[in-house]
Amino acid sequence: MAFYASFGTVLLLLAVTAPAALLFGFGGAVAARSATAPLRWLGRGYIAIVRGVPDIAFFLFFVIALDQGVEYLRHQVACPGWTEAVRRGSDFVVCPEAKTPSGSAPQWVHEAYGFGLAVLTFAIVFGAFCANVLFGAMRSVPAAQIETAAAYGMTRAQAFRRVLVPQMWLYALPGLSNLWMILVKATPLLFLLGVEDIVYWARELGGTKTPMFTDYPHGDWRMWYFLALLVFYLGLTRVSEALLDRLMRRLRRGQALS
Repeated sequence: MAFYASFGTVLLLLAVTAPAALLFGFGGAVAARSATAPLRWLGRGYIAIVRGVPDIAFFLFFVIALDQGVEYLRHQVACPGWTEAVRRGSDFVVCPEAKTPSGSAPQWVHEAYGFGLAVLTFAIVFGAFCANVLFGAMRSVPAAQIETAAAYGMTRAQAFRRVLVPQMWLYALPGLSNLWMILVKATPLLFLLGVEDIVYWARELGGTKTPMFTDYPHGDWRMWYFLALLVFYLGLTRVSEALLDRLMRRLRRGQALS
């Protein structure tokens, strides 16, 4: 049953991460084209740094750093009298009150916390790629439309909200479609983040089972489990392609594009 439930975990990750990454991306794109230099540097730095680091390295580093950062902040608040060093060689030791989540917390709290870290990591990584796509889409909107909006008396913010943003989606959708497919294929990285996803359960259940470990002994069935994952991902990408094509046709309706 946990194997079947793990398919829901993957779909939930996609449902939460996609809008979160889009939100990060939109914020990064807006910052990257800002007239304020520090904000522009922040947006372009975010895009460049995250896109320049291999995904697997970012996933392995960021989750550990974020988890330890949360515990360190809680440690400073909960245990102000703590005199021992927090960093002891390769160990990171905080007071029991600062453990996140606490050792006495139910199992579902630990699982939800790990899933939340995974969602945030996915959103930050794919948000940087979204930001790059949206930044390019904003620059693709003809400047004449923005100039016309200004001629009609619109402020910079009004032109951005009423002209630039609605127009940019048509230019951004092909790139965002590719990112969605990459996100779908990247969900097995949950396995690296400690979340019991479909890859974890396919490996655990498909491995050789002897009577010593289970009431249902069998040989190495991993090929069949991973074949089921192949069918699942192919079906998911096919449905995604159909929905994205339909969305593109809807966005193109009434657009005078060559």
